[in-house]
Amino acid sequence: MTQKQTTYATAGVDVEAGDRAVELMKSAVAATHNEHVFGQVGGFAGMFDVSFLKDYTRPLLATSTDGVGTKVAIAQALDIHHTIGYDLVGMVVDDIVVSGAKPLFMTDYIACGKVIPERIAGIVRGIAEACKEADVALVGGETAEHPGLLRPDEYDVAGAATGAIEADDLLGAHKVNAGDVIIGLPSSGIHSNGYSLVRRIIADAGWELSRDVADFGRTLGEELLEPTKVYTGELLSLYERVPGAVHSVSHVTGGGLSANVARVLPAGTLAVMKRDTWDVPAVFNVLGDLGNVPRADRERTWNLGVGMVLVVDSARAAEVVAAYPGAWHLGEVVSDTGEYRENPDYVQGAKGVDGGAAVLID
Repeated sequence: MTQKQTTYATAGVDVEAGDRAVELMKSAVAATHNEHVFGQVGGFAGMFDVSFLKDYTRPLLATSTDGVGTKVAIAQALDIHHTIGYDLVGMVVDDIVVSGAKPLFMTDYIACGKVIPERIAGIVRGIAEACKEADVALVGGETAEHPGLLRPDEYDVAGAATGAIEADDLLGAHKVNAGDVIIGLPSSGIHSNGYSLVRRIIADAGWELSRDVADFGRTLGEELLEPTKVYTGELLSLYERVPGAVHSVSHVTGGGLSANVARVLPAGTLAVMKRDTWDVPAVFNVLGDLGNVPRADRERTWNLGVGMVLVVDSARAAEVVAAYPGAWHLGEVVSDTGEYRENPDYVQGAKGVDGGAAVLID
């Protein structure tokens, strides 16, 4: 009796499909490369020439890694994948630029149940387009096929990036003082946080992704796949145009507005932010009302239209607002005298950082 042969292909891994995916994505990846990228696409490691750092007095490297979370389930359901690439880049490089650092290069990782070359290439095309927008080189990546662990139509993405900054230019809590002004920058929508809550709401309500929603002016699925705004290029330009005005920056991601602002303030200070200074975009109100989500949960889960927060010198706040379209005066930094500590919306010590505090007030 002839024993059945077991091959990598019969185990569910298609090496040739992986090679086809690489060929499809090569041009998009190469388009992100600048004069600092060393070597070709397809090496075991991406190389980046950092000889320019010798001109720094004290160069610091900044690094960040992240994913997109359960937003990928929406992309998979709609079979639209390139926007997920923008989400990934925004979640990673914008965590670097908040320190004042310029993101230099990025790598990505895609795990999937089955390599569909066109789908993988679509994801990477989105990553590459967002990297190019942020002037970040995509120097490498990995696609891993995990049959039996993920279904054929399932995948997850992650990425990591590295940036650099002169130590004296580092932004953060050490530069913040009571009296500084808090500036809000608009988000493009939900970005990439809180989709487990989003998906539960629409599942419980029985809403289909194809549903036309008048408040959105498009389908529910189109609204939910709106990509994360990539702030890196605009923020680097802002830092140059108003040098020294920005003291600290917060990327509003998981945990909502207050928790993310508190972590970029020094101990003993409090960010007092006012809800009536901006209009919450329709998507948050529609979903929040549909799921009868308490205000506290909305504010702890979603960005509610505030994608970035700048803490700036009060004497230069008007310059900063004028330099960034859509920016607005969100609140102030004050000494934390204890006045708001009994407020249920008061947050201190968020994300493992024993720093300042933040509160949203009406």
